[in-house]
Amino acid sequence: MSTSERDRDEDIRRLVRDLLDAQREQLAESRRVSERSLELQERAIVQQAELRRLYRRLVLVGGSLVVVLLAVFVYLVLIYYLLAGWSRYLFGV
Repeated sequence: MSTSERDRDEDIRRLVRDLLDAQREQLAESRRVSERSLELQERAIVQQAELRRLYRRLVLVGGSLVVVLLAVFVYLVLIYYLLAGWSRYLFGV
């Protein structure tokens, strides 16, 4: 082998090494991006679960409040009509 052939072989080995190094770096970066993406997805799932629980509580509390207010309204209307019917006897009106 001549010197130029050895230099060419060495250049080819260096290029192959550089390509392998670049592929390893690309693979490592791809793994980091995939892990980060998975981490973000898991965090989003946890947040959605927390929001779902909060929403259920709000609906439960809001529904309970509506039922209580409706019951108070019905009670007041009944009292009004009872008092209106009995007012002439109670107050002489």
